[in-house]
Amino acid sequence: MTEKATRLGWIRHGITEWNSLGKIQGVTDIPLSPEGELQAEKLARRLEREQGGWQGIACSDLSRAARTAEIIAQRLGIPVHRDSRLRERSFGAAEGTTLPERLARWGEDWRRRVPDQESDEQVTARGLSFVKEWTERHAGEAWLIVTHGSFLARMLHALCRGLDDSHLQNVSLTIMENQGEEWTPLLHNCTAHLEEDMERSVTE
Repeated sequence: MTEKATRLGWIRHGITEWNSLGKIQGVTDIPLSPEGELQAEKLARRLEREQGGWQGIACSDLSRAARTAEIIAQRLGIPVHRDSRLRERSFGAAEGTTLPERLARWGEDWRRRVPDQESDEQVTARGLSFVKEWTERHAGEAWLIVTHGSFLARMLHALCRGLDDSHLQNVSLTIMENQGEEWTPLLHNCTAHLEEDMERSVTE
């Protein structure tokens, strides 16, 4: 008998005012904007229509991710579990700054020069710790994971090499399936739920 695959549906949280202003957030606890709440509701409606068999949601404990998860969970009728390992990367002194401010202060190589920020290796280590523990505990199940852009980019490429490296959009959905040690992407950085609403408003 073939062992049932484990699925993780990775979601970046809805948009915030700092996202709109181009400010880097990190672990600064910025809430969803009204637009972000609407985005989360659109994704929730898509997931409800698709009936993907999701058994629950694990999310970052930062409010923008936790609120996104709550909106989805309410519509799907599934539980939410918060886990601090799913937090965004800490960007240290760069948090709250715009790109022009970062370039002026640290130059083009600001991602390497900002002091007291969390390293790629640290982000990957805590993310993989979560994935290992969660998939062992929930083997053969399907769970949504609501987290953050920089953290999510590190995790997806740690789990599956060769993925498209494009910017991960707010409320994007990436689904990966695991059997054994290998993760296979079934969907990547998809925001069709936002586009569908736009198309509907044009045709109606």
